[in-house]
Amino acid sequence: MTDPVEVWRATGTVESVYTSRLDWGQAVRVWAGSGSVQPEKAYESYSPARDVSQERLSVFLPLAAVVTDTDRLLIEGRWYEVDGDPRRHTQTSRRHTRLTVWRALR
Repeated sequence: MTDPVEVWRATGTVESVYTSRLDWGQAVRVWAGSGSVQPEKAYESYSPARDVSQERLSVFLPLAAVVTDTDRLLIEGRWYEVDGDPRRHTQTSRRHTRLTVWRALR
């Protein structure tokens, strides 16, 4: 585990007429440390409106890193969103938390 990783959490929501969303302007860092970051896959998905490419990574963090599915990770100066629930592996001698994260490429 040698890659620097930061976990950031939004502290509030922004309300509008139709929706409410997380307020990332007021985010706080809840954990920082080393993790193992591995490429998962990169692919392009096409729609009539636009072309979108995604980069997906598998991230392995110490069990002490508490991450939720609404957090964002800062890895090598790039922001990634957590995809799905973090999986905590507690039954082996190498206890860890495994995440799948993604970001859109332009």
